[in-house]
Amino acid sequence: MTLLTRRAMTTAALAGTLLPGFGFAQTKKPIVIGHRGCSGERPEHTALSYERAIEQGADFIEPDLVPTQDGHLVARHENEIGGTTDVASRPEFAARKATKTIDGQQVTGWFTEDFTLAEIKTLRARERLPQLRPASAAFDGQAQILTFEEVVAIARAGTQRTGRTIGVYPELKHPTYFASIGLPTEDRLVAKLKALDLNSATAPVFVQCFEVSPLKKLKAKTAARLVLLVDGEGGPADLPNVKYADLITAQGLKDVAVYADGLGPNWSLVVPNDKQVLLPATDLVKNAHAAGLAVHPWTVRAENYFLPASLRKGDPQDPAFLALHGDVAPVFRALYAAGVDGVFSDFPGLAAAARG
Repeated sequence: MTLLTRRAMTTAALAGTLLPGFGFAQTKKPIVIGHRGCSGERPEHTALSYERAIEQGADFIEPDLVPTQDGHLVARHENEIGGTTDVASRPEFAARKATKTIDGQQVTGWFTEDFTLAEIKTLRARERLPQLRPASAAFDGQAQILTFEEVVAIARAGTQRTGRTIGVYPELKHPTYFASIGLPTEDRLVAKLKALDLNSATAPVFVQCFEVSPLKKLKAKTAARLVLLVDGEGGPADLPNVKYADLITAQGLKDVAVYADGLGPNWSLVVPNDKQVLLPATDLVKNAHAAGLAVHPWTVRAENYFLPASLRKGDPQDPAFLALHGDVAPVFRALYAAGVDGVFSDFPGLAAAARG
């Protein structure tokens, strides 16, 4: 998911009603996925953010996973960590700054694959969007970078504390790139799933990815549920001749269902808008369900910046207008009405409230 766009019970007990041939699809009560935790209120992928999400009613918390130099999977939105940690202010790491080509894009900064886990642990998290989220930026410097195991431990502590099953929803970031530099992540994640007793279709876990080949590899190695992420433009980094639009046709969705259990579309692919108002829902949910796929759209955000004009609130002349919260409830309600099985949000409390 891009910088500003994106990103103890049985399964049946979490899911509600089931669709034939798929163990976790159309639900009476869609799940709420805390996108990078409660990343609208706390620096993303931190214990502060994940615990806040659980407190607000999230059913799942989402860590994006990237590897360290010594092969540990850590929770960061990208492997470039200049914007989400204090690494740029650390003179001992100044020489690590580099420029790399990742999925066809040139990126300059500091990268997790150039640091050991011990070094990563000396860094502190920062808010990624401080101009839009100054209240979250007030927590800069307070939290460490987490491993996948630590995120699972937070979910399990939340389960004990609340009496609700809190699942984890990891995303493998740039797996083809990491394989190309000798740090493949699929087998590492499968090993973690097995060690953490999450390697089953009934475990409270979904594994997501924007790439197809890694999901096919995972399908052969784990029983955990898999989700293909799709955007409104572009295509999988591992398949340069394929567009996401090709994958979400009625036939394309049937092909996706061979290697995935669910679809994670940009929410505007379910409920489009013309930048002014929300438009009627598309047939994507209906077609995905017909193929046996659950649908978990990403990522609903509350700030005016991310909403169509009719849902924005406040004075457009206010310098902080784009950072103010608009009327996001209609977005959640439209997605739920379209039949989605879950929704990603930076504000899981709002998602849960709108779900009723």
